[in-house]
Amino acid sequence: MQGKKLPVGIEDFKELREENFYYIDKTGLIRDLLNSWGKVNLFTRPRRFGKTLNMSMLKNFLEIGADKALFDGLAIAEERELCETYMGKFPVVFLSLKSVEGLTFEDAYEMLRRVLRSEMLRLSFLAESDRISEKEKYSFRRFLDEQDTREDVQDSLKMLSGLLYGYYGRKVILLIDEYDVPLDKAFQHRYYREMTALIRSLFSQALKTNDALYFAVLTGCLRVSKESIFTGLNNFKVLSVTDARYDEHFGFTDAEVKQLLQDYCLEGHLKETKEWYDGYRFGQIDVYCPWDVINHVDRLRSEPDAEPQAYWINTSSNDLVKRFVDRADKTTQNEIERLIAGEAIEKTVRLELTYDEIDNSIDNLWSVLFTTGYLTQTGKPENGIYKLIIPNREVREVYIHQIQEWFRETFVQDEKPMQEFCQAFLEGNAEEIQKRLTVILGRMISVMDTKARDDQKENFYHGLLLGLLRSESKWLILSNAESGDGFSDILIEPEDPDVGIVIEVKYASSIAELDKACNKAVSQIRSRRYDEKLRNDGREDILAYGIAFQKKRCKVICERI
Repeated sequence: MQGKKLPVGIEDFKELREENFYYIDKTGLIRDLLNSWGKVNLFTRPRRFGKTLNMSMLKNFLEIGADKALFDGLAIAEERELCETYMGKFPVVFLSLKSVEGLTFEDAYEMLRRVLRSEMLRLSFLAESDRISEKEKYSFRRFLDEQDTREDVQDSLKMLSGLLYGYYGRKVILLIDEYDVPLDKAFQHRYYREMTALIRSLFSQALKTNDALYFAVLTGCLRVSKESIFTGLNNFKVLSVTDARYDEHFGFTDAEVKQLLQDYCLEGHLKETKEWYDGYRFGQIDVYCPWDVINHVDRLRSEPDAEPQAYWINTSSNDLVKRFVDRADKTTQNEIERLIAGEAIEKTVRLELTYDEIDNSIDNLWSVLFTTGYLTQTGKPENGIYKLIIPNREVREVYIHQIQEWFRETFVQDEKPMQEFCQAFLEGNAEEIQKRLTVILGRMISVMDTKARDDQKENFYHGLLLGLLRSESKWLILSNAESGDGFSDILIEPEDPDVGIVIEVKYASSIAELDKACNKAVSQIRSRRYDEKLRNDGREDILAYGIAFQKKRCKVICERI
């Protein structure tokens, strides 16, 4: 088993099976879908949870000419009656809309044309068939010749279904992967209305008035409201992250991850894998992000001591979290702090939205963060109220990063207050520094986990202070620099060649301990001679600062040494 390649980035089921990649069997999806399908089935899951691979699996199972050997040894092969009825028995149209994007509507429209034409080229044998009339093939030929019109595009899926029905005498299965990407990109780049109208027309004809359709499966991240692009569609089955049906078919279960690690002799890495990549709740089970697990195990094979990385997060701009943090009021900031500390926040969640509703209220952003995987649920919802949590350490890092970006934009780039803050350090004005720091701490979103060790908390406040002081571009600022008998937290060489600043940061266990922590900091500067490096550079006017923090409170003392 260890010899098998890991399918990093492999989304084609046929390639995965023919090239003998490691595969966690998800063919139970085929069984469950075929035993209880609706006319149109929509699966909504976060990105990188195996949607595309599952759609490719469905295509390779259902399409006429299917290679049955691809499914040897898999769970679906045991369903003999079902395989006899469905396997290789249907014409299939398979589209992925993940590439349909652009800065303008025209660019995105051109990408949609390319996607449609690619599928028609795959089925180009239809143009030569004498089973279909020339009149029926007219629009199809225009596509192949790149002469298609807007009407051709809107009618394309219905037209292609009709041609396949005429050729095979069997109704068509339509698979549309990442159906909402064009809408997401249109929303980001402000051509949402035009794209919504186009997608509504395309889907309406393909899914609502298509006599050649047997059934359809769509996947996406967000459950776009029925009124937006699925108007009037009956027998429409939505299977979201809250639905217990199919809950184990997207993402890796705990048992599957344990088996994967065992197969590669990496059982000792379960704890870190769970901490970083588990925690998503689909229906009634907890799942891991497959993209993360596969990448982490693949790296561990060559680097046994490799630390976990944010693989899932690095495949996206994480714009939704940025929007959320940017728009947070004081109440929401407090809720973000509680989430980062591991608490659950109770919220009413709307599972069905249009993209242009996202910014209407902060409540809508909560809902979208939930449906796209940046938040998940714990326990059972009651009366539409969900207990939302950050699923794992990887996603927690996203919030921390975006909060730090927000902090830099909100505070550090506010030039005049930062100049006055830095000037107070030159003047030895501990009272002014303390006052300004207290205001900043009160306004910012804290990313400190209250369960962290005190030294970790000191690191956080150390980083906060560095970010503030570096707004003074003319100062040389050294962090954790060797000086005297140890390493000083912060050394500063201002423009004045005679002046030097030494800062030692402490975390106090309570407000009452702030004074004691400050005195301890200054005493440490003296006893360990942290000023030595500055004096070696000819700086004799040394300001020593002891700065202690306790959550959103602080104390500052200054001594000349």
